[in-house]
Amino acid sequence: LLGQILDHWFESEPLKATLATDAVIGAMASPHTPGSGYVLLHHVMGELEGRRGAWGYVAGGMGALSQAIAHAASARGAHIFAEKAVCHVLLGRDGEAQGVALQDGTEVRSKLVLSNASPHITFLELVPQEHLPKDFVQRIRQVDTRSPVTKINVAVDRLPSFLAAPNARDGQPLPHHQCSIHLNCEETQLLHQAFTEATHGQPSSRPMIELCIPSVLDPGLAPPGCHVVSLFTQYTPSVLAGGQSWDEQARNAYADTVFDCIEDYAPGFKASVIGRDILTPPDLERIFGLPGGNIFHGGMSLDQLYFARPAPSYSGYRSPIPGLYLCGSGAHPGGGVMGAAGRNAAQVAIKDFRHL
Repeated sequence: LLGQILDHWFESEPLKATLATDAVIGAMASPHTPGSGYVLLHHVMGELEGRRGAWGYVAGGMGALSQAIAHAASARGAHIFAEKAVCHVLLGRDGEAQGVALQDGTEVRSKLVLSNASPHITFLELVPQEHLPKDFVQRIRQVDTRSPVTKINVAVDRLPSFLAAPNARDGQPLPHHQCSIHLNCEETQLLHQAFTEATHGQPSSRPMIELCIPSVLDPGLAPPGCHVVSLFTQYTPSVLAGGQSWDEQARNAYADTVFDCIEDYAPGFKASVIGRDILTPPDLERIFGLPGGNIFHGGMSLDQLYFARPAPSYSGYRSPIPGLYLCGSGAHPGGGVMGAAGRNAAQVAIKDFRHL
């Protein structure tokens, strides 16, 4: 349990609760849920420029990282086709992958196919079920994809000024504006209460909020004097109690709850808002193809990691379809902006390609 680990090393409840957020981030879990300690480890095991556990902002926004990877691939001869939805994987007479068919009817032939879509989409939507073992299909269907995340992007006309550390008179950013700011994290029990509400189909009345202001470090993201604020919030169930849908009213009601919480820490925040974009779990699924809105393509619980990700006997990036590989967050070692699954899958695919 994460709680036991934090209790062993720390005394301060606000510090323990703040650290606990990285153990439940993207997970429909509480700090008291068995296995939550691994999710914390997963988020601090990486390094940035030699600093272990460090995180950074991508200049130009997260899309700039995708563009950098795309440019590197193109420079080495890759052809990239955007906005070309894949309809299904093409299979040969012996059930091997032979390329993909696009929704516009185009067929792209290839000896190998690597999918960084989720296991759900790859194996339940893009591959004919009769070509997959029944126990494998059942396992993929059983992958826990519940997600508690609602992402809110906000445009503001001035920097938030927090009661705990008021802005200077000149309105210039202070050190804490350059960091991840955690709200509603004074004690671990608050996180557990927020989780409990979501398990009953109710959005948290006092959500866990991670607030970042990337435009402080990257001024090109907003006009002079203005800023963009990124809110990563939990817990919001994918399906609301009573089967209620995440309509505009429910979406705005939850966002108002989040903004009311921020207002308590930084009076004047609501008045500074000039625009907001609310992405609930169903929105994240519809727009980005994340099953259940899960940012990791599936829960990072111990029963869905290592040799069991995405399924036992298929944790090595190969699939039951010869020539079809899984290289996204649904493969080992899971989600996060690190590229490990893709790198490992590429090495396996290259090794196999040499024998074709």
